Amino acid sequence: MTSAQPATAKGRETRERIIRAAASLVAERGVLGTSLDDVRARAHASKSQLYHYFADRDDLMRAVARAASDDVVGGQAGLFERLDTIDGLRAWAQALVTLQHTRNAKGGCPIGSLAGQLAEQDEGARLELADGLDRWETAIRQGLERMAARGELHPGADPSALAQNTLAAVQGGLLLTQVRRDPNQLRSALNGAMKAILAARAVS
Repeated sequence: MTSAQPATAKGRETRERIIRAAASLVAERGVLGTSLDDVRARAHASKSQLYHYFADRDDLMRAVARAASDDVVGGQAGLFERLDTIDGLRAWAQALVTLQHTRNAKGGCPIGSLAGQLAEQDEGARLELADGLDRWETAIRQGLERMAARGELHPGADPSALAQNTLAAVQGGLLLTQVRRDPNQLRSALNGAMKAILAARAVS
């Protein structure tokens, strides 16, 4: 069961405040360490408000998963527009590495972190997280497809496979970066993905 979206601006603001409070607590304490009472206290929301906007705890965690996916993918929108050039791909990769430097290599990927906690516990949350990864991979693939359409990739190149491998490199690199507290882990993984893309370029 999923609760209906609020019809008023005030309702949307309250619902969003609850989601953000839950997301911040999950980031600090994990899903299991986050109670609805904690969420209510941080969001300054009543019990009736929480249950008005969310059917239950699972519904709230699905909303947190959706918000995390939107934040991760939406935060790269400007970079995604330039993924149809090698320079644009390099700028995107560098932006991801720079972000890890600013975060001192902490936190990993919000989507990946939630997947480890929710994917095997709740199908709805898993689907929300899968959608976020699908949108991320699609943006990479579409950039590569534009390159292919301009004849910049050789005819045998597979933009879908390259995009999937690139996203896998991002996720693996972020995990190693988080565990080892070393952004160069992500840099190395992305360098490998870039080499595969460069190898797929058409010979001029």
